[in-house]
Amino acid sequence: MNRVKKEFSIRDLENLSGIKAHTIRIWEKRYNLLSPERTSTNIRTYSITSLQKLLNITLLYNNGYKISKIAELSQKEFKDLISTITTSKSKQDHAVASFKLAMMNFDQALFFETLDQVSENRSFKAVFKDVFLPFLNEIGLLWQTDTISPSHEHFITHLIKHVIFVHTEKLHSNTDYTTDKTFVLFLPENEIHELGLLYLNYEINLSGYKTIYLGQSMPLENLVDLNKYFDNLYYISYFTVAPSKDKIDAYLTDFQNFIGKSNKSELWLLGQQTTHLEQAKLPRGIRTFSTINRAIKELNKLETVNL
Repeated sequence: MNRVKKEFSIRDLENLSGIKAHTIRIWEKRYNLLSPERTSTNIRTYSITSLQKLLNITLLYNNGYKISKIAELSQKEFKDLISTITTSKSKQDHAVASFKLAMMNFDQALFFETLDQVSENRSFKAVFKDVFLPFLNEIGLLWQTDTISPSHEHFITHLIKHVIFVHTEKLHSNTDYTTDKTFVLFLPENEIHELGLLYLNYEINLSGYKTIYLGQSMPLENLVDLNKYFDNLYYISYFTVAPSKDKIDAYLTDFQNFIGKSNKSELWLLGQQTTHLEQAKLPRGIRTFSTINRAIKELNKLETVNL
């Protein structure tokens, strides 16, 4: 059973809400907006209820409401005001806050309830771009500041993977794929972070291309046989933690030796480790993309060429 985190430090609240700890203390002291408990060593701790309240306060504050006015609201007025926030940006911010609460409390029901709300009259592509991508960026920051544990990250990414699988499966039953290009999606050995790769697989299928999804920790030599069966292959990989900075150049050389001999093969790379590479110095046929959106734009260019 997952252990729910029930106590949060003021730094946790700062990292989760984006409101500076100093400001939170002022709001707490001047307006009595939060009611922390104190440890035996007189350190403030906050409950999940306080976290939820602060995230909603932040939503109103970021939409132009003065903190003094927010403090005067009754509980009913506070909830009603939250529900009347109607701009698309506000709805997205509210969804991200709800996903954070679902993650922190291991609350699968809240995750799917929030997903249903944000998906109303919107495509999955729009939901991923406007809500999941900002949320995933925040997860990265929360991980770096030790605000969330590995169990939090695994819990929420598993749910998002499930949603991507469902929407990709729907495409398979409704799409006639073009055969002039085939995309091979894989992760290098010792790399297990596949969320971005899974979404790119969805986008490529949405564009009408055939994909071969090979997944995590794939040795390069196991890719060689694909050239026997397909022409014009595009390989796509995510380098989040592997290969390491000191091994990445050797990895690309090995790719060229194993697979890149074909003039029709390309390798597209994304992920944190690619920041150590210079595009101008890369071997022919290897390209890097700083974001998923940049890779999708390049994919759209390929579609335009095919028209």
